[in-house]
Order: sequence, then C-alpha cells, then structure tokens
Amino acid sequence: MTCSTYHRFLALLRTATLTSQIRQIHAQLITTDLISDPFIASQLLSSLSSNLSKLSYAELVFAHIPQPNTFMWNTIVRGHASSSNPRRALHSFIKMRRTGLVGDNYSYPIVLKASGMFNGLWEGREIHGEVVKAGFERDVFVRNGLIGMYCKTEELGCAWLLFDAFWEKDLVSWNLMLNGYVGVGEMGKAQKVFDEMPERDVISWSIMIDGYGKKIGDVIRARVLFDSIPIRDLVSWNSMIDSYAKVGEMTTARQLFEEMEEKNVISWSIIIDGYARNGNPKESLVLFRQMLCQGVKPDKVSLAGALLACAQLGALDQGRWIHMYMQKNKIISDIVVQTALMDMYMKCGSTNEASMIFNSMSERNVVAWNVMISGLGINGFAESAVECFAQMEREGIPMDDLIFVSVLTTCTHAGFVTEGLDIFDKMRTHGIEPKLEHYGCLIDLLGRSGRLNQAQIVLESMSIKPNSALWGSLLLACRTHKNVALAEVVLERLVELKADDCGVYILMSNIYADAEMWEGVQKIRKLMRERNMKKETGRSVIEVDGDILEFISGKKAHIQGEEIETVISSLLQMVISED
Repeated sequence: MTCSTYHRFLALLRTATLTSQIRQIHAQLITTDLISDPFIASQLLSSLSSNLSKLSYAELVFAHIPQPNTFMWNTIVRGHASSSNPRRALHSFIKMRRTGLVGDNYSYPIVLKASGMFNGLWEGREIHGEVVKAGFERDVFVRNGLIGMYCKTEELGCAWLLFDAFWEKDLVSWNLMLNGYVGVGEMGKAQKVFDEMPERDVISWSIMIDGYGKKIGDVIRARVLFDSIPIRDLVSWNSMIDSYAKVGEMTTARQLFEEMEEKNVISWSIIIDGYARNGNPKESLVLFRQMLCQGVKPDKVSLAGALLACAQLGALDQGRWIHMYMQKNKIISDIVVQTALMDMYMKCGSTNEASMIFNSMSERNVVAWNVMISGLGINGFAESAVECFAQMEREGIPMDDLIFVSVLTTCTHAGFVTEGLDIFDKMRTHGIEPKLEHYGCLIDLLGRSGRLNQAQIVLESMSIKPNSALWGSLLLACRTHKNVALAEVVLERLVELKADDCGVYILMSNIYADAEMWEGVQKIRKLMRERNMKKETGRSVIEVDGDILEFISGKKAHIQGEEIETVISSLLQMVISED
C-alpha cells in the first residue's frame, strides 16, 4: 500500500459525513487490510462516534478491533457521553480498565462529564479516587472535569474545595464554578465568583444573564449585564432573548430578536417556542414559516414550538405539513419532537396518527405516556386511557404527578367513579402525595356523579387547604344537581377566600334561576351592578384552508361576516323546522 493511498483514506475519513460514504470506505479498508492499522481504525471510529446516529455502527467496528488502544476506548466513551444514555460511557470505561489499560488525561474528563450528566455522584467519587491514585489530580483538564462533575451533581462544597485549592485554574475552571452556583440558584455566590474573576469571556457573561433572567426571573439585572458586555456574540443575545421569553415579555424579546444582525437556529427556536408557550400560537407559526423561507433548518426546539402552536390552535393540516417536512428533509426526531408530534395529533383529534407515533417510539419517558393517556381521555377513549395507565403499572414505569392528573381527569369525564377512586387511593403506593390538582379531579369526579356531600366532606377534611378552584368545582356541581342549599354554603367559602368574582356570581344567579328563586337572582344581579362586574368577552379560533381565523363574541367585522350570518340563519331555520 503506497503512502499516497494511506493518506487518501485518512482524508476521506475526515471529510465523510454520510453513513453510505463511510460504509464504502470501511469496505475498502477491509479489502486492503488497512483496517488493522491502529491510526486508520481510530480515525474510522472518530468519524462514526462523532455522530450519534452512527454510534451503534461505531460499536460494531470497535467490537472487531483485536486490541483497541486507549485512544479508541476514549472515542467510544466520548460517543456514549454525548448520547441520550451517558451511563453507557461509564460502562465502556469500566470495560477498558478491566482490559488492563489505564485512563489518561483525556479519559477522565470525558467519564466525569458523563457521571455529571446522569447525576452519578457515587460513580464520580469513585473516579475521583482513581484520579488521585493515577496522579492526574493536578492536571487542569482532569481537575476541571472533577469540578464540573461535582457542580452537576450539586455538590458545590466539594467543587469549591477543588476550585479554591487549585492555583493553576483557568477561565474554564472559573466558568464551571460560576455555572455551578447559577445552576442551583445561588446567585449571591455566583455574583461573588463573577466579581473575583481575573478575566471574563462572553460565556461568563451569558451564564450570569441566564442565572438572573431564566433561573430567578430578574430580567432587569440580566439586562444590565447584557448592556455591559464588552463584545456580544450569538450566545449572549440568545441568553437575553430567552430570559425575556421565559418571563413572558415577548414584546421586548421580539425587539431584541429584530435587532440581531445575525441569527442562528437557536435564536429562531427561542422566539418561536416563546410565542407558543406564552399564548400567541399564530405568531409562532408565522415565524416558523419565516425561518424556513430564510433557509434555516429547524432544530428540535423550533419544531416542538411550532407543533405546540398547532396543538393550541387545532391546526391539524399545518401540523401534518410540519410532520411531512421532517420526513422529506430526513430530520431525525428525538423523544422530545416525537412527543410534541403525538401531542399535536391528540389535541387535533387524530388519535390514530398519535398512536402510530407512540407505538413506533423506541424510547418512551413519562411525558410520552402522559400525552398518550391524556390524549385518549380528551378524545373520548376513556377505557383505552385507563388501560394505558394499567400498562404503565404492569411494566413498572415510574409515574409522576401529571400522570395521575391525566388519568383522574379521564375518569371524571367518562364517569368512571369506581376506577377514579381506586386510582386516587393508589397514589401514595406510588410515592406520590396528592396535591390540589389531584383533589380537584376527585371533587369534580364526585360532583359530576352527584356525590355532593362526599365531595364536601373531602374538601373539609383535606390535609392541605382547599383553594377557590376546588370550591368552584363543587359550586358547578351544585348547579348540575340543583342543590341550592349547598351552593349557598360554597358561595360563603368563596367569599371568605376573596374569590367571589364575576363568574362565581353568574353561576350562583343561574342556580337560583334554575330553582325559580327569582329573589335570589335579583339579589345577585344587584350585587354585580354595585361592584361594576362585567363578563369577559368570549373568543374562539378555527383553522380554514390552512388559515387561522379568530372570532370574538359580539363583533361582526369578519371579512366573510355576511356569509357567516347567512349560514347561521339557515341552520337556525333547519332547527326550527325539525322541532
């Protein structure tokens, strides 16, 4: 094999990006026996493990290397450390140690980072002990790995001892310690570290902006820092915009977004997701289209934001278009995007498409299960939702608060009283103490089934103080079951909680009206006039031919207003004629 051929293969491996290209190069390396060259094999592993979608292929290649060296092991460990299962990085490191190879100053930072990612404090401490025995404790890369691991596992005391006793700490060391304090919300200590830093880079400033803006919601202090940065880069701009978006100040976030001379996909994702999460899904979808028109390939955050907007609007056609766009452009969807897709289909009423995604998922977390259970319940498939919950129990999948809210809500709307009471009683066996949301489901369940006295007993014997929403739920049940006496008691409780707003009095007025107690109706209406209470205007949205239309109660300024009125009149005539 000539020297030029050897270097040609190396150059091809460094530039190859597609799996098909790497497979062809791999085949040629086997036929030319160059695969036995350690350096060539190492380069092949690097090309594969740098891309998470090719990691399983890298493991197959690695398994056929007779005596992998430390560099090769480090490559595999690094690949797993960047994957969705960083614990496998530790397993690979342990296998390496069992072969007799000793880690180097590249091995330890990687495996320490992985330990921090899965909150492996015990494992991290074991590695710390090995670092000391191997004599790498004073290496700046290894030391920073230790500081980062302790910060990630929220052992800030250990992190500070390592940091404070290290004379050769660099800017990375300072930023790790700064990020550690910000991560646990200790902004006072973070500010002290920031003030003592011998030098700062844009990452230092961005960490502090994130801390004040996103961690504790103090966007004023975050903006002061942003305005003080000597040189701003994309990271600092994105941090400031994200801070405004997190506290719902989308007008200011948009102003900064428009001021940016250069935007990346993260900038677009922040603003798209921000609008969706702050109640403006129409603007979220407008920006998503603008991003695509400018040739920016969406990431999982922008896709999840756009899909959330479709879910909020019930825009099934646009949601399907985004799904097809992902498939056409071969955008790999992770569990976050898959769950967002499933949520969109469920909220748009397409349970079959949602179920197909759920069944095809290679990995399901508690959020995915929750979307499935709540979606089935919302769309009227209560039995399937309860069965899905039972499947979770059978498979031993850990549950959270929201799972129980979803399944209890489903039981409530389906009238599954026995099942709902049984599930509520199971909560503590799963290590979950009932919260106000769960009690809300229980009161609604009992109220809808007419067990008003039992609901009242639950409210008055709760371990936590019931809020106005719980009493309001019982008041609504009183109207359904025409229980005026209990409704008056509930109203007194709402007055005590200072939660007697317009909606409460309108409901109480309706309860009196249903019972033909007109004096009570007059009393309530007089009280509302004296307090100048007004009912909020009703709004609704609908998707028509891909456009989102909004309708406001009492307003007839729609461009197709006359046609709509004609259709409504004809429908009314049909109803009258049928009667």
